Amino acid sequence: MMFKFNARSFKTLAASLCAGAILAASASQAQAAETFRMSTLGPGSSPYMVMTHFANTINKELPEYSIIVNATGVAPKHALDTAKGRGEFFMMSPSIHNYMKTGGGMFGKIKDAPELAQNLRAVFMFPMGLYQGVTYAEDNIQSLMDIKGKRVFAGPPGGVARRTVETMIRAATGYEPGEDYTSVKLGHESASQAFQDHNIDVLFNATVAPSPVISQVALTNKVRFIGVDLDTFKSNPDLQKLLSTPGYSIKPLEPGVYGENQVNTEPVYTIGINIGIATNKDLDEETVYKMTKAYWDDLEAQKASTPWLRNLSLDGVFADMNMPMHPGAARYFREIGLEVPEVK
Repeated sequence: MMFKFNARSFKTLAASLCAGAILAASASQAQAAETFRMSTLGPGSSPYMVMTHFANTINKELPEYSIIVNATGVAPKHALDTAKGRGEFFMMSPSIHNYMKTGGGMFGKIKDAPELAQNLRAVFMFPMGLYQGVTYAEDNIQSLMDIKGKRVFAGPPGGVARRTVETMIRAATGYEPGEDYTSVKLGHESASQAFQDHNIDVLFNATVAPSPVISQVALTNKVRFIGVDLDTFKSNPDLQKLLSTPGYSIKPLEPGVYGENQVNTEPVYTIGINIGIATNKDLDEETVYKMTKAYWDDLEAQKASTPWLRNLSLDGVFADMNMPMHPGAARYFREIGLEVPEVK
């Protein structure tokens, strides 16, 4: 049987072959890059900034890998999902991991939480920053005592940030959420927008200082930061218990961090936190090694053009780590001469 090709049929065939070649090339590229999921907090938070930067670096430097960032949900769920193999990377909080290992706090109703905690491994730690409570200076909220009847974002529902901030407020004032003030139930990104729209009176955000979100507000508005005085931190049993949680410490937010529109003239004391990037213990050692190496080998060169990266240092990669380190990450840090702590 013979086939006759006219000009039209030839063009159709050529177009089909071209389309097929493009689809085949796309499929080949998709197959070439192994995809990983990374869960973190919402845009504007320091975990989002660091972990998105990590993902972007890996995607650029290691084309065989592709990391997709998920910035929805809360940290305890991210930990559970990764432990169950439903994700590869997540923001590790020492306090959340402590609750997960013991089956306490937000994991109280999850019977297999301690068992699942054994599936997790740290990649490296970094400073999350500090819990910054910001208000508009024009609202005349000068201390935590002034939040009575106000709308306060303490953190997303079910998250450890909310528990931490509400404990701070209770210790300093005796106020209870839902009774003495409204504890706004939103995610980080929605809460930041609501604060900018003046629909929230006090925004608590656990992030580095200066925070991009708060800096944006301070460009055109006078702002005030509120916290807990040192005597209360040192004498209140609830705060002492909170500060005994892995990763927590007392930190000052200095005046002038946000420029001329920050009205504070004295340091404001609050809680600082160390967190990290973690993964599932079954993730390939070579993969984690190559990612860790690519990130830290490239980091110093970027600090000149990206000032907030100066908060990251090899001196802090093990700070408050209460999770065993993934062998791939441990291998890199040993190669550069660091002593990796043994954590059970």
